[in-house]
Amino acid sequence: MVKHHGVPYLEKKQASLIINKSNKNDIRKTLGNPSTKSKFDNDVWIYIERKQTQSKLKNLGRMKIYENNVLVLEIDKYGILKKKDFYDKNDMNEIKVTKNETGKIFSKNSFIYDFMSSLRQKVNDPLGVRAKKRKEISQR
Repeated sequence: MVKHHGVPYLEKKQASLIINKSNKNDIRKTLGNPSTKSKFDNDVWIYIERKQTQSKLKNLGRMKIYENNVLVLEIDKYGILKKKDFYDKNDMNEIKVTKNETGKIFSKNSFIYDFMSSLRQKVNDPLGVRAKKRKEISQR
């Protein structure tokens, strides 16, 4: 089973687009509307193609990406294609996530610790009843 997302056969279709010759209408006719648009000095149109298939039984049927293509087109203010970048699965960088943990930012001697301790004490004993009982016991 293959799940397909985006523009099918993006790599073949993008080959027909010619820099400084193709315009917005040619691009829309060939690829359709872009997946994402952004506006800088020039328009940037992004087209995506992604194909996934179920992996083998040993991987418990998880989906595996076997095609992941991205086409970035830069179009000038006159509607002419100025730049074309095509990225496939091999061009993508794998992002490594760190396993480090953030330590606590306060110690027992810090202002934050003292403030939070007094706040907790006031929440637990708003009338100060416990403090009075401790004082009475210590005086005996």
